[in-house]
Amino acid sequence: MIDLKKHVRDIPNFPKEGIIFKDITTLLQDGSAFAAAVDRIADEYKDKKIDVVLSVEARGFIFGAAVAYKMGLGLVPVRKKGKLPAKTHSVTYQLEYGQDTLEIHQDAFAKGSRVLIVDDLLATGGTVSAVAGLVEKMSGKVAGIAFVIELLPLKGREKLKGYPVTSLIKDECC
Repeated sequence: MIDLKKHVRDIPNFPKEGIIFKDITTLLQDGSAFAAAVDRIADEYKDKKIDVVLSVEARGFIFGAAVAYKMGLGLVPVRKKGKLPAKTHSVTYQLEYGQDTLEIHQDAFAKGSRVLIVDDLLATGGTVSAVAGLVEKMSGKVAGIAFVIELLPLKGREKLKGYPVTSLIKDECC
């Protein structure tokens, strides 16, 4: 089994002083590691009757698209405000340093759909918690939330209580 953590590079003081950035480009560059990450997420949810995969801009698109392909499902992108061309639902949520707004097309999936949310990183949980709220606002069911990396000290999983959460790499750093 491939140790995915060995394929993630730490970049100190990026994007600002005191932050240790988790660089996934090194994982993506290794075809076996990238395939292993995608396969592990798809395998975790293969028997969960998922209808659609939803992923969050931007790094989440990489893994979400690959997981959707592997599972033979469609992909729903969640983007920053003003980036989607049709009618949208939106959610504004708090970040550590301000707020942000994400949008999803109103016709992204059918009511009652079982949705798998895929993103690259779980930090504080604010982004994916907001996205899960959008899914529920649209009468979808969050059937699972999958991350490649979870930063354990930031306790993002606490904001996702009540949802099945999977993370491939549990990292103690920050």
